[in-house]
Amino acid sequence: MFQIDLTNKTVLITGATSGIGRGIARQMAVAGANISCCAESSDDSGLLQELQEYKVKARYTPCDVTNEEQLKGFVNTTIETFGGVDVLVSNAGSNVFTGAGASTEKDWERNMNLNLTAHWKLARLCKPYLEKNNGVIIIMTSNHAFTTLPGCFPYNVTKTALTGLVRALQIEWGPLIRTVGIAPGFIDTPGNQQWFDAFPDATAERKKTVELHPVKKLGTPDEIGAWCVFLASEYASFGAGTTYLIDGGRSALMQDN
Repeated sequence: MFQIDLTNKTVLITGATSGIGRGIARQMAVAGANISCCAESSDDSGLLQELQEYKVKARYTPCDVTNEEQLKGFVNTTIETFGGVDVLVSNAGSNVFTGAGASTEKDWERNMNLNLTAHWKLARLCKPYLEKNNGVIIIMTSNHAFTTLPGCFPYNVTKTALTGLVRALQIEWGPLIRTVGIAPGFIDTPGNQQWFDAFPDATAERKKTVELHPVKKLGTPDEIGAWCVFLASEYASFGAGTTYLIDGGRSALMQDN
């Protein structure tokens, strides 16, 4: 029987209190993993209570992933609490959409620090613990790494760079550590609902977006979480050094209408 059981595994997840990160934490808990998670907020937004319903151990640590000392503290707390790390899901990030012409150096630096550098620094901190456990690194990038839109600079630059980070870590840190990336498309999160709500007719705008996808639906955080569970499992052991685009077929269809 095909069954994924991550019992006694420890999964470290960044950006876990909402959206995709919360879906990842939830699905990892369903699979039986212990969860060490963080987000920038001091409040876990009820995440720990939700995870404990699955009878797993869970700990939340407030952490700004662009702050190296806080990042070190998060990893150290994880090791002190759980004794090691088996899976790193480097998920934290944010849209920085300013456009190539209008973007300032401050915009560029903020984007680089959050959406690229923090992923590398966290992976480096976790490396010795992952090596001990033949661990897995899952880096969350975006469909903007493959096809993008005007005005999404510099976010799209770092998301493209993350696919290079996935390749580099695999060829330099394998075989003891396996590294993969996930590039989600339009996921139905509270943040994206706020984007719909900014239009005069949110329902119409949502329908328009759905129609851009051949599957005629948006993705969900739990679907991305399930992908993470699979990629962390023994069944995905031959998947390495690549980034999986999960966008409901949107990039397969020429949007020329």
